[in-house]
Amino acid sequence: MTASSRPTLLPADVVVAVVVTKDRPATLATSLQAVCRQTRLPDHVIVVDNGNDPKIAEILEGSGIPSTYLPSRRNLGGAGGFALGMLQALALGADWVWCADDDGRPDGPEVLATLLTTAIEYSLDEVSPMVLDIDHPDRLAFPLRRGLRWRRRRSDFRDIRLLEGYASLFNGALFRAEALDVIGVPDYRMFVRGDETEMHRRLMRSGLRFGTATRTAYLHPDGSAEFKPLLGERLSAQYPDDEVKRFYTYRNRGYLMAQPGMRWMLPLEWIRFSWYFLISRHDVEGWREWLRLTRAGRRERFGRR
Repeated sequence: MTASSRPTLLPADVVVAVVVTKDRPATLATSLQAVCRQTRLPDHVIVVDNGNDPKIAEILEGSGIPSTYLPSRRNLGGAGGFALGMLQALALGADWVWCADDDGRPDGPEVLATLLTTAIEYSLDEVSPMVLDIDHPDRLAFPLRRGLRWRRRRSDFRDIRLLEGYASLFNGALFRAEALDVIGVPDYRMFVRGDETEMHRRLMRSGLRFGTATRTAYLHPDGSAEFKPLLGERLSAQYPDDEVKRFYTYRNRGYLMAQPGMRWMLPLEWIRFSWYFLISRHDVEGWREWLRLTRAGRRERFGRR
């Protein structure tokens, strides 16, 4: 879609918010309150409940916005949950799909309005807010590398209005419906971990315009502790403390590194993870586990742990 052919934002444009949750009714309630207090309200809210918990339906009924509750007796993970929610949103006639997580929330009532304005101003097919640490909102929830330097604070971007070509997906990300026609919905096989990266890979290869609006933010629990610095922070290696998260992180990264648009990263992947496990941690067994899981992903062995 060319810039001239993109429709301008009209009051009748339908925004559907999609929230995926599992076993977190308290944080979901807080997230929904923030979603439903926007100055530009979503026209509809969809909650995909991977925990099939009746309490979630009660929370959604009290939101005051037209809504759809989608309980699942099988845990679809974040990837499957957002895929189901996005398809339901499109089936309802959404012009825009706004993604939210159950453990985060928009930072203030103007987030959706700012995202929509930014998407029109810059002719974007997808736009994300900055994702900030919910406990320390001056810091990024996930470190962002620019060149050889890791940026960890919001103030590092004060002179930039739009980070084009970068987006943290699902945490407040806003998609045009036409963008999902091009890139599709998340790959259910990812289950958890890597689904955002895989969608980002598709965005990069699609030719669509996307970016991060630095004037607005989404609050999320800090995720930077998983990224272990190497060589004076010139590189990092991801090491979740939880073994289940490690399983899906490394298995799914193995798949991703074999995909078009990411294969160039494979030599760097070998260097940094081998350095981390063998030199920094002196953990031969950990390196072997990483190698086994990445090979499984490369061979598309997607069984669950």
